[in-house]
Amino acid sequence: MRLTANSVAKPLPLALLLTMLVPMAAAEPASGGISSIFAPESTPARSIFGLSLFVLAITGIIFAVVVTLLVYSIAKFRANAKNTGREPAQVYGSTQIELAWTIIPILIVVVLFLASARVIHAVQDAAAPDSAVQVTAIGHQFWWEFRYPKLGIVTANELHIPVSDLAHPTPTFLELLSADTDHSFWIPQLAGKTDLIPNHPNRMWVDPQRTGIFLGQCAQYCGVQHAKMLLRVSVDTPEDFSAWVHSQQEPAAEDEKTVAGRRVFETTACINCHAIKGTVANGQFGPDLTHLMSRSTIASGAALNTQENLRLWIQRPDAIKPGSLMPAMKLDDADLDALVAYMETLR
Repeated sequence: MRLTANSVAKPLPLALLLTMLVPMAAAEPASGGISSIFAPESTPARSIFGLSLFVLAITGIIFAVVVTLLVYSIAKFRANAKNTGREPAQVYGSTQIELAWTIIPILIVVVLFLASARVIHAVQDAAAPDSAVQVTAIGHQFWWEFRYPKLGIVTANELHIPVSDLAHPTPTFLELLSADTDHSFWIPQLAGKTDLIPNHPNRMWVDPQRTGIFLGQCAQYCGVQHAKMLLRVSVDTPEDFSAWVHSQQEPAAEDEKTVAGRRVFETTACINCHAIKGTVANGQFGPDLTHLMSRSTIASGAALNTQENLRLWIQRPDAIKPGSLMPAMKLDDADLDALVAYMETLR
């Protein structure tokens, strides 16, 4: 194909680039700390970490032995003035050596297999005790839905679970489902990656022994906004978790001052995707908004849950998450102000 002056891509003007990047930078949530597989805080993560160290130790020993033999051979049998032109001794077979390099690798593989099988069995086949919290996690493009079947709670993107005391274990067992394509649920400090596959339920469990916020994300490419399909796990004390459960079981707050905003919500496309308990909105395609303001972030962790970001997300979702499936509502300023004011009452 012949290139002409008109066919060559031209750089975007600096002003246009700044217009695109500034809203995204302003909406970016502050990091809550780097999640590391080297700081496990749950039994499954500790089991995987221990297995990793064991495998690393064995492979490290193998590496050291191979390098030592290689260096020895290079130093011992290198060419010099005394052996130039002389053919080295030819060894056509050694039963001892052949047995050694056959049996030793087999034993190493068997040991690694048994160690891995032991951890896989302990993690995947663990039985849920009566005290376990049951959660259904559903992956969507590009957000997480969390359902607590026994508690009657539906929320999104931020998973709340109780801390587990070794004396009185309270693990959380998750059933993993996908609403569209392949996803992968991964909180590095709590458990290994587990895939969410359409029409193929999966399961995992965690039992964190300290409170705090643990960060994770989808670890399987699922579309253009895969990198911003984040999740936050809040490990609460038993008292805080009970209080959170009680607040989430309440219907949406009603405020006479935000009637206009509720009317905007119920008469636009919002109700096609979102649900708010106690209203006519019962959409299933987007996150449940009944207690939206109880969450720290919006857009699956892509932005802090502030008035400015909420307004930007409603009016121009691509400014925060380009390629997201959230449509731009294109409301006038009066309706947008009323809708944001109503959203802010959903605590």
